Amino acid sequence: MRILVSNDDGYFAPGIAALAEALAAVGEVTVVAPERDRSGASNSLTLDRPLSLRRAGNGFHYVNGTPTDCVHLAVTGMLDHLPDMVVSGVNHGANMGDDTIYSGTVAAATEGYLLGVPSIAVSLVSKEPKDFSAAARVARDLAERFLHRPLRRPMLLNVNVPDLPYGDLRGTRVTRLGKRHKAEPVIKGLTPRNETVYWVGAAGAAADAGEGTDFHAVANGLVSVTPLQIDLTHTGEIATVADWLRDR
Repeated sequence: MRILVSNDDGYFAPGIAALAEALAAVGEVTVVAPERDRSGASNSLTLDRPLSLRRAGNGFHYVNGTPTDCVHLAVTGMLDHLPDMVVSGVNHGANMGDDTIYSGTVAAATEGYLLGVPSIAVSLVSKEPKDFSAAARVARDLAERFLHRPLRRPMLLNVNVPDLPYGDLRGTRVTRLGKRHKAEPVIKGLTPRNETVYWVGAAGAAADAGEGTDFHAVANGLVSVTPLQIDLTHTGEIATVADWLRDR
């Protein structure tokens, strides 16, 4: 099995090293990741300049672009064969609920999915992660399951792993996305040159975190696996908007 590995934390991140090592037991791994931390890049593509592909001493490839650039470049131009799976991560921190809209980790997996490849985004739910091995092993477990029981059609899975030793994980739960409260306000500051600058505020706390959500599963020591879709159509509002447009 051919596995393309990417992330949004950069090719030097400990999470991607742990992931590549774990997946090497399942198949042939190629790593293509951003040259620097591109967290929060979402699904952006670089269209205003060419991209450079280089190879680091450890064999990982890196690109001066976004996570989406990395997967798009690898699948459509670099690799001789379409990968059997794209795995993105292991991310430094959670990607639950609304996080998935902004996440570069999820975006890398999404690009693989859009290109017809089964894809998984894997995140370790910890603000100060010290050991990515459990999350990497969860990714390996999922890849092995895919190898022995392939899905009937490409799937996009968002996986969040509690920051626990592998043996202490309480199992796996298929979940829906929860929802966060509104993000904290931006933080205003001054540079040494007396220029006003703004830092984007922290993500909000969980608002919808009841049973069945990714937040609830992780809080209870379970690996959360959420199948995602790309269709943003709010089908429940089609009739409402149609009536609104007709109403004069």
